[in-house]
Amino acid sequence: MDAVKTTKLLIQKLRDNGWSKLKADVLSFCAKHGVKTPNFGELYVDFINSRADDESTVEHHYRCDIFMVVVDQQAQELNSRFNRQATELLIMCTSLDPQNSFRSFDIDNVCSLASKFYPADFEEQEREILRCQLRHYEHDILVHPKFQNLTTISELCQQLAATGKNDDYHLIDRLIRLVLTLPVSTATTERAFSAMKLVKTRLRNKMEDGFLRDCCWNIDGCNYR
Repeated sequence: MDAVKTTKLLIQKLRDNGWSKLKADVLSFCAKHGVKTPNFGELYVDFINSRADDESTVEHHYRCDIFMVVVDQQAQELNSRFNRQATELLIMCTSLDPQNSFRSFDIDNVCSLASKFYPADFEEQEREILRCQLRHYEHDILVHPKFQNLTTISELCQQLAATGKNDDYHLIDRLIRLVLTLPVSTATTERAFSAMKLVKTRLRNKMEDGFLRDCCWNIDGCNYR
């Protein structure tokens, strides 16, 4: 998640201060290869959407209408994939990560993960039992020799099953398995929307849900009903 945070900062820095360097690099490249460049100080003329009162320059057009728009689209895409809720979910999931001898383990985060993101999978009494199991888990699994060289949550799940510890910590094991389904769930959802875009195009944007569902029935070999 640190990489996501720094990427967002770098995109914002590029938007605020990156235009001058990009412009200089492009002009240098064009001069080197004999490519003709426009006069950035002249007024920009849009022959398709021209407006009489528009006095923006060529540089303003390239900087605001193209450069900033593209950078903003990148930032929007990143924010949509890593919004506040998704970021919080991923941070809580790292509390189960066995890397570096379970350095990120945090009982409160694990309990919050179960109660906030998987309330339908854990009853209220089970959430209390989960916290109790986590206290034992902390003094057992975190120092157990067979769990010291694990690097992924998937390996942790497999080792719990191999040692029979999944029975002792059945609620933790359930939570780990739920976390492991996240990539599959996300990919399945993305495939569903990709399939729907093939059918519900811009020209068919008034298609009713029932007709759309029937059209998507056999696409990608999945049932999206």
